[in-house]
Amino acid sequence: MTLGTSPLLPDLGRCVGKTDPAEVLVTGWLPNHDGTYAVTAHWPGVHRFYTLTSEAHGPHLFTESVRQALALLTHAAFDIPVSYRLGWERFTSTVASGALRTGADTAAVRLVVAYEPITRRRSGTTHLSASVTAELGESLLGSARVRYTAYPPAIYDRLRGRYADAGQACARALPVPSPVAPSLTGRRRPSDVVLATGDGPRSWNLRIDTGHPVLFDHPHDHVPGMVLLEACGQAAVSAARPHPTTPVAFDTTFSRYVELDRPCRVVAEDTAPAGQDRGLRHIRVTGSQDGRQAFSSTVTLQSVTTPLATGSVTV
Repeated sequence: MTLGTSPLLPDLGRCVGKTDPAEVLVTGWLPNHDGTYAVTAHWPGVHRFYTLTSEAHGPHLFTESVRQALALLTHAAFDIPVSYRLGWERFTSTVASGALRTGADTAAVRLVVAYEPITRRRSGTTHLSASVTAELGESLLGSARVRYTAYPPAIYDRLRGRYADAGQACARALPVPSPVAPSLTGRRRPSDVVLATGDGPRSWNLRIDTGHPVLFDHPHDHVPGMVLLEACGQAAVSAARPHPTTPVAFDTTFSRYVELDRPCRVVAEDTAPAGQDRGLRHIRVTGSQDGRQAFSSTVTLQSVTTPLATGSVTV
């Protein structure tokens, strides 16, 4: 395959793990002369899930763009087969909340991706680390660093054991519990809330809805990382109440898969006494299943002048 061509464009959805064409954000890629890669993405003026208010997108529209850009480059630039499964181990990001504006038209976003030297194992497993920046015109939207692994099907199936079949895993998913009030999480619709009432203050159960059209637009054998990141953001916003905030940074470690058929407990706590850190607040969110920590994230929140759940969004 020749670098810089777009032979995979007809199969972009499969390449980035989306079955709904409307959810495919990336549109193409090219190598840069300095060894980095440029990926283009189109952001809708309003997204049915990632837009939080009539004026602003949430941070995970950027996160999803990063996820898709790395998936595209993994397969197109590094010739790793689309059948390989990608697993994130570490994700850090910062967004410029003032730049994540909604609009009447689709916005053309440019992501610049720089990879560290990749490591290929004899088994076929490949370890990758990348830094990403995203720009809209002259505005910096955000930056991220991701460490992840590409697993050959045989290795992944062995790793996942009885959970390897996505259809069967989804069939065993727990019943969907009632969500907490959307206004507590910065969300507008109950169906978009990924937290259910827990066993104490600042404690929730992860709410897994395998029928969600964006978070589960196809069957998964475990809870996707995007759901876990969304849970971290919602838990942090809820923990900061009654002060209205929006997430602007995540420092997240994924240490084990979260299964669909067992409860996952989500807990939030301040990492330091609430203070005046340039209007920022830092909340540590952890998720545990079967008594073992599965993920953790330090979420940085920025104060906002009006609650996130006011106003209207057309979807």
